[in-house]
Amino acid sequence: MSSGPGRGPPDVAVSEVHAPNLLAVAGPVRQDDIPRLVADLCAAARAPGTGEVICDVGGITTADLVTVEAVARLRLAARGAGVGLRLRDPTPALWALLGLVGLAELCVEVERDPEEREPPLGVEEAVESGDPAR
Repeated sequence: MSSGPGRGPPDVAVSEVHAPNLLAVAGPVRQDDIPRLVADLCAAARAPGTGEVICDVGGITTADLVTVEAVARLRLAARGAGVGLRLRDPTPALWALLGLVGLAELCVEVERDPEEREPPLGVEEAVESGDPAR
C-alpha cells in the first residue's frame, strides 16, 4: 500500500468514504485508528437517505483483537447514528474472530459477487465398476 496525499503511512489503517454510505478500510488497524474510523463512519451515516453503512474490510491486513474492537466500535457508532452496519469482504480469519465474540450476528456480511466466492466444498464419490452396492 503506497502512501499518497491524505493517506497515512503503510502501517496505519486508511479509511475512505467512497459512495455516500460506503466506508473502505485498508491496512492494519491500530488502537489509535479507531476514533478516526468511527468519525468516518458517522460522516457516512449522515448522508441523506442512508439506512445502513457498508464497511469494506477486504483491505484489512490483520485479523486481531484490535480489529475486532474497531468493528465493535463501528457497530456501536452505527447504532447510535440510527443506521445499520454491513461488512463487505471480511477475510475468513476476521469473520471467525467476529463470530467468536458474537459480533458476526450484529454485522451482516454483504454478499460477494459470484466470481469472488470460493467454490463450495463438496464430496464426490467415484464409483468403480465391479464394486458391490452398499
